[in-house]
Amino acid sequence: MAYNDNAPRQMFKGDWKCSKCGAPITELPFEPDPSRLGSLLCRDCHRERRNSFGGRR
Repeated sequence: MAYNDNAPRQMFKGDWKCSKCGAPITELPFEPDPSRLGSLLCRDCHRERRNSFGGRR
């Protein structure tokens, strides 16, 4: 599936909490799987985790 850079990404609104720091998460770029709600990360924790694995900065 090709992505169009000009199309806005669909965001899903909800009331979740980051599993690492407890920060509120109100919007995600995907619909979370109910069985994995305990592993959601906020933007900051996700960035920190990605960078610890040598991801882009």
